[in-house]
Amino acid sequence: MSFQPFQILPAMLVAATLLLTACQDTPAPDAKAKAGTTAVSTAVVAAEAKGFSVGSTLSTRTVYVFFDAQCPHCNALWVAAKPLKAQAKFVWIPVGILNASSTAQGATLLAAKDPAAAMDEHEASMQAKGGGISAGSDIAAQKEVVAKNTALLTRLGFGSIPTIIGTHAQSGALVTQEGSMPTAALAALLGLQVPAAP
Repeated sequence: MSFQPFQILPAMLVAATLLLTACQDTPAPDAKAKAGTTAVSTAVVAAEAKGFSVGSTLSTRTVYVFFDAQCPHCNALWVAAKPLKAQAKFVWIPVGILNASSTAQGATLLAAKDPAAAMDEHEASMQAKGGGISAGSDIAAQKEVVAKNTALLTRLGFGSIPTIIGTHAQSGALVTQEGSMPTAALAALLGLQVPAAP
């Protein structure tokens, strides 16, 4: 059976659309409409997700970020969140959505002795178009954790990454955000102080 170019093009467009929907600054139009099978709460994420913490370990404010190691928008959020880490503890939760490297790199970050330093190295490589850190060896257990994190993200009904889940510092209300945002917007979402310019 031979395929004509006009038959292959629609399939390529569908694949490209799915990839862009998974990693973006703003959710797809129907992303918010998808109902999850598990109600979104910080308690559920704290109990079921596994990630690594960055920021003030003594902070009562915890912000959960589901990210894919291959996602450039997750890279942007990693940078945007850094100025806020004195005000909150950010828990970065790796998922495997975009490609085969996503799970292996997420597992490698979880297995690192210093995950925050490994994430800095990884994100620097991603920004330089280097593809990120090399997958570690003996990370089977961490790969299972990444798979469980990915399943949880789906059960919560989110359709893109990064996904932020936390509570507003002043009101205590649950806040969620699909997609990256600059530091000032992230601070406003979470009710944190916008850091002074250096």
